[in-house]
Amino acid sequence: MTAPVFVVEEVPAGPEFVLDGPEGRHAVSVKRLNPGEDVVLTDGRGRWAECVVKAAEGKDRLVVSVSATGGEPEPAVRITVVQALPKGDRGELAVETMTETGVDAIVPWQASRCITQWRGDRGAKSLAKWRATAREAGKQSRRVRFPEVAEAMSTKQVAALLAAADLAMVLHEDRDAPSGALATAELPAGGSIVLVVGPEGGVSPEELAVFAEAGAHPHRLGPSVLRTSTAGTAAAAVLLARTGRWS
Repeated sequence: MTAPVFVVEEVPAGPEFVLDGPEGRHAVSVKRLNPGEDVVLTDGRGRWAECVVKAAEGKDRLVVSVSATGGEPEPAVRITVVQALPKGDRGELAVETMTETGVDAIVPWQASRCITQWRGDRGAKSLAKWRATAREAGKQSRRVRFPEVAEAMSTKQVAALLAAADLAMVLHEDRDAPSGALATAELPAGGSIVLVVGPEGGVSPEELAVFAEAGAHPHRLGPSVLRTSTAGTAAAAVLLARTGRWS
């Protein structure tokens, strides 16, 4: 198993570093790490340091020695999922599993058929939950580059994002989707892929028209219809395998 990951503001260059605060407490009091065990420190933006535990002090201080540092480059093909807002806590489920799978960015989308509405304080709290979920899932899955979770976007803003992508697609439940299956779509060798996942009620005809004008056309994922909270994860797995990132 790879070493557990902890998040720091700045990755230390060495030779010694003290991990404290909430991350230090988790390492000492929850993970109960002991001298000689390996850990990885990351800023969540691709920088990392491989370390060895020297001592645990009190309940929230982990002293480590830095053995190596480096950076994970940006992927050749960057995958962004535009996620329509699901009901209840299924939004956090979508963010968690997409992060574990390897998505690079997640964009909350206020689609016309979304039951959930992000407004005012509720919207700010929901966005904070999504971002916290991405951070924790990034640590749990041993990533050193966590997905960016953007501010919620309108359909017009999503269309602008799609227009700037090297490949833009909309997941559609119609098995006769005119652009065919996601598994057979022609993918770019580099650049950005932006994939739209609609709400439980589906992407409206008006939204499909706006996205088509921006260059994004419907693709089916498979013979079965997935819930909005799981479709993005399944689609990301297909794209990660086909772009070679899982090879």
